Amino acid sequence: MLSTLYNNNSNEVTVGIDEAGKGCMIGRVYAAAVIWDPSKDASRIRDSKKISRKNRKVLREYIEKNCVAYGIGWASNTEIDEINISNATFNAMHRALDQIDVHFDRILVDGNRFKPYKCNVHSCIVGGDDQYVNIAAASILAKEYHDEWINNEFADDDKYDLMNNKGYGTKKHIEGIKKYGVTSYHRTLYCSKYT
Repeated sequence: MLSTLYNNNSNEVTVGIDEAGKGCMIGRVYAAAVIWDPSKDASRIRDSKKISRKNRKVLREYIEKNCVAYGIGWASNTEIDEINISNATFNAMHRALDQIDVHFDRILVDGNRFKPYKCNVHSCIVGGDDQYVNIAAASILAKEYHDEWINNEFADDDKYDLMNNKGYGTKKHIEGIKKYGVTSYHRTLYCSKYT
């Protein structure tokens, strides 16, 4: 079972944070921050990559209903092109944390890098979405909000196969870029070698 605390000897309140869409060729990068309620059942919550689309939707509702607090942040493709994907992702993470309106002692970040947020202590954890409930929950929310945005923004897409690839650089997506060029939503730096 995933841990709800930073370590077993601590009662500190931790907020987990993760991103979705960092490797996409189009659109926003999303981040979610979650403080999980340890009294709630978390047995179904795990890394979003290990959950089907159908189950992710169910878990999104469950997480939003049962967590102590959550926040969602994003950065646009323009911002990504201007300041690079890492800095844009940090901005999205900070915007998610801005929405957390309860006290927390530590930020748990999935990955190995993070830009400090205000005066809060943070810990970077590679594979954190396989270790901590709050990071896994954040990974689910970030993925759901990212994919929902893709679905809404590109519902009529018939050039880049976005309903299937969700913005990632699949063969069909790259073929679409080569044939039709890029949209105003594409990340210029990611697509320049195909145009």
